[in-house]
Formats: sequence, C-alpha cells, structure tokens
Amino acid sequence: MQVCVLGQGYVGLPLALCAAEAGHTVVGYELDPVRCRQLGAGASYVEDIPSARLAEALSSGAYIPSSDPDAVKGFDIAIITVPTPLTDRAPDLSCVRDAARTLAPRLEPGATVVLESTTYPGTTRNVLLPLLEEGSRLAAGQDFHLGFSPERIDPGNTTWTLVNTPKIVAGLSEPCLNRIKAFYDSVVEVTVPASGLEEAELAKVFENTFRHVNIALVNELAKLGHLLNIDVGNALDCAGTKPFGFMRFTPGPGVGGHCLPIDPVYLSHHVRQELGETFRFVELAQEVNERQPVYVVDRLQDALNRRSKCLNGSRIVALGLSYKPGTSDTRESPARNVIELLQARGAACTVIDPHAGPNTGFPVKPHLDARELADADAVVVLTDHPEFDPHLVRAHAPYVLDTRRTIPPGAHIEHL
Repeated sequence: MQVCVLGQGYVGLPLALCAAEAGHTVVGYELDPVRCRQLGAGASYVEDIPSARLAEALSSGAYIPSSDPDAVKGFDIAIITVPTPLTDRAPDLSCVRDAARTLAPRLEPGATVVLESTTYPGTTRNVLLPLLEEGSRLAAGQDFHLGFSPERIDPGNTTWTLVNTPKIVAGLSEPCLNRIKAFYDSVVEVTVPASGLEEAELAKVFENTFRHVNIALVNELAKLGHLLNIDVGNALDCAGTKPFGFMRFTPGPGVGGHCLPIDPVYLSHHVRQELGETFRFVELAQEVNERQPVYVVDRLQDALNRRSKCLNGSRIVALGLSYKPGTSDTRESPARNVIELLQARGAACTVIDPHAGPNTGFPVKPHLDARELADADAVVVLTDHPEFDPHLVRAHAPYVLDTRRTIPPGAHIEHL
C-alpha cells in the first residue's frame, strides 16, 4: 500500500517505520523543516526509534520523509497522528483540521483516512468527516473509507510496543472497518474492532481517565497518610498482595506526558459542552493532580524549616526532568512545575537528568555527583531514572524528599 502518516513524533514515526517494515511504502509527512531534515539524514529524535533503524528504512526506499503536501498524493491510506494539545484548558484540534485540509484535495476514490490523535468522542464524525468531504467532493463511507484507531504508544516501554499492544480499530461503516482492520493487521499482532467511531474514541480517553483518577486517589491517600503518620508505601505493598480486585497505583509529584494531563480534560470538556453536565470524578482528579507540584514544594519547605533553613536561598538538587523513567519526554512533566515553583520561591536549583535533550528550558547536568549531593541543602527525587544510584544519594545527601519512593529509608530520607 501507499501509506502517508501525518505527523512524525512519538506516535507517527514509530507507526511509519512499522508500516514500512511490514512491506508498505510510507511517506512520513512532517511540517517542521528541522525535523524533516533530521529524518532525511537518518537521525532519529524519538528515543524508541534508533537512528540505525531509521537509516535502514530510508535506504530501502520504503520510508520517505517530506514536508511537501503533494508528497501525499496517491495514498491508499493516510493516518493522522498530529498533536491535540490543550489551549486555555480547552481541546485544540487545529492540527487535526490542518491535516484534514491537507488530505482533502488529494483524496481519491477508494482511499482510506484514519485518525489516531487522541480526542473526544465525535471528532472523527463531526470534525474530520465534513472537512474531508468538503475539500474532496467525495462522500465518506461511499467514495472513501474513514475511521479511528487510538494510539497506545508508551514511550520507553520495551515490553509493550506498537506491534504487540492490541490495536483498537473503528470505521464509519462495516466496509470502512474491514479496510482499516486489514491494514493494521499487516502491521500489528492483534486488532480489536470497536462497534463504532465514538466507542473507540471514548475507549481511548477513558483508559487514561481511569489512570488519572486512581493516581489522584493515591496522591490524596499519601497526603492523609503523612498527616496521620502512617507509612502509605507499606500499606500499598500490603494491599498489592491481594490477587484480585486491586490494582496498585503509586503516589508521585503529579502526572505528565501527552495523555494523562490532557485526555481526561478532553472527556470532561466534551461532556460539559454536549450535555451541560460535569464529570465530577475527572474534574476532582484534575484538581488534585495539578496541585501535587505545589504540595511537593510545600513539603520540601516544611522539611527545611525543621532544619532551621529557609527555602529562599537554599541549594536544591532536583533529580529528573522527564515525566517518566528511562525517557527524555518532558511533555507536561510535573518535574518542570516543581522546579519552576522552587525557583519562584528563591531556591537555587541544580537539575540532573541523564536523558534530557537540548531546549528543555533549564540547564541540566547528565550525571550525579557525590560532592554536589553533599553540598546541597536538600535533594528532591522527581523522576526515578534507573541511572540514579539510590545508595549514592542516601549516602551523601543531607536530606532527601523522594517523590518516587526509590531511595532506601533513613532518618534523613522522607518519602512522599
């Protein structure tokens, strides 16, 4: 098949290469000229994609990066994997609309368009479909196929990849579904047909809403446990031994990545706009998790006060900038918020992250240093990167606030 993947980021690039490796000819459409040049040179900016793998796909001719809209002409299937951020706390579908306007005049009878970008139920039918029909003068479900297949990319996860993670697929009609399922069956191991477009869209946002709500619950539990002088970590260890009816979640400095801070907002915003109702669990969870960085800084300030120190002027070593271990992904990272709050209160922060790339907005050091740890007034663990030696931190830091519960217990170690 002639495949076009619009957007070559954390979702689009892995999908484009998997499709190329499955035997399709793929155009990776990327508007950013710097990124496009990098791709053309065989230099990957997505950690899950080694540059050697990208170079091999380029040399085979199966993968062609381009920023030219006409490069997508003649596609059999086009997959939209563009960002869907929040703007002023509301869904921003401008990139999806732009992608539709790019595809519409180049859409030919019999071709297929699939949306993978995370969004609220109804987007494929009510936003994407009209733009494609208007720009192509073709009818969806009759002249061309249309569907939705939510991305489930987990950056840095080597166990569950794009290929072996079950792939939800949905179509505007049964023929649309069959065409879309056939394509993804050639790329991934398992496809899961949904009964309709809206069901697939809802499944995606609910997956992350489920995690968001439960993380908020355990973050609240950690606060109460601290006030009650109860070891919440041990309580969670005990609860985790139950072999049924329980799924463990762990407290932290907040939620990050593209999905957790954004997907639930898409769902609650849609419910409010369509029904005039509030999705109270989601909105409460959002409030709790957005407050976590402030809570972390307050806890650190209280700890310094008990040591007759002031946060203003203190030297703080912040371990981790990315939102999850083993990756450089800092999208919506709560660590960024914690560091910014510390700086706003007058602390001098040294940020250490072995995975952080350029343009993070902070000067970042790649490695731990025993002397730097010893000279700090406090160390705050924000990301549990495997490169961080917990015993080195425990041995040299005068005080540690560990928001990830990775440093062994000690009189000077405080867990969130």
